[in-house]
Amino acid sequence: MSHSNYSVQEFFLVGFPMDPSVQLLLFFLVLANYLITLTGNGVIISITLSDHRLQSPMYFFLRNFSFVEIWFTTVTVPKLLAGFLVGSHTITFVGCMAQCYFYFLLGATEFLLLGVMSFDRYQAVCNPLRYPALMTGKFCLKLVCGSWVAAFFTILGPLIMVTGLPYCNSNVINHFFCDRTPLVNLACTDTEWVENINLVLAGVLILGSLVLTVISYCLITMTVLRIPSAQGRSKAFSTCASHMMVVTIVYGSHIFMHVRTTHTYTERVDKVVALMTSVVAPSLNPFIYTLRNEKVKEALREAAQKRGLFCTKEIKRKKTFMGL
Repeated sequence: MSHSNYSVQEFFLVGFPMDPSVQLLLFFLVLANYLITLTGNGVIISITLSDHRLQSPMYFFLRNFSFVEIWFTTVTVPKLLAGFLVGSHTITFVGCMAQCYFYFLLGATEFLLLGVMSFDRYQAVCNPLRYPALMTGKFCLKLVCGSWVAAFFTILGPLIMVTGLPYCNSNVINHFFCDRTPLVNLACTDTEWVENINLVLAGVLILGSLVLTVISYCLITMTVLRIPSAQGRSKAFSTCASHMMVVTIVYGSHIFMHVRTTHTYTERVDKVVALMTSVVAPSLNPFIYTLRNEKVKEALREAAQKRGLFCTKEIKRKKTFMGL
């Protein structure tokens, strides 16, 4: 697709037009959430890599999910922060399309990883004796790579179609990033076929992975309810509770945003939901997984104690060296 096929050279992102003092407050709130997302998910990645107790498939998938969360929020938040702070609202055509692609690529990978994680929990609860033989390291790696590859090819076609649309009426996107729906609304041609294809693919990807998750947890529930002891049932459910909380947050917001046509699109509501999905939800996930997971909490406590002990030894060594 040559650049001469469209007249728009750059887009203007409306963002959240409001009083400057309110924008400054939003800047600090979004920045705080972004830093929490980077730090929290970064800690999960590092602790699951370094602690020998966290080397099971469950934590391998969690580590990959945290990696996706970091980049998913990074696709949109820095540009949003720049808009709040210095009023930088323009984005080039290529930059806009790249942002749109990576947003949906990482979002699609997130859905598929959630489906994979639910499959892992199903195997762990329903087939505990066969679990080590089934969920080998090689098989887990294939599942993660398969999620990325499937997301890549699923999102590539719709992006090519959106890129090829003629944008000649307006370059103003009433959003804080280059979302698919407001982009399609700017095209000066009939876009019904593009909308239908996007709707089908979004439905297959989101709802398909959701069905896998729901079926997995229905089977898990049936298995757990057959456990005779209340303590055993509680322990089995606790291993899945964090994942189910994340599934509810992620799927609920994205189904509202993407599994619908442009005729039901509401700009103000969509921006707020997208803000929650891109900024707030990724910052909550580390807390959900760590606060409800005893192994992760124990590993974090030990890491903090080792770090504190190391710092204490360094201080003592410096005092001794200085003759104090």
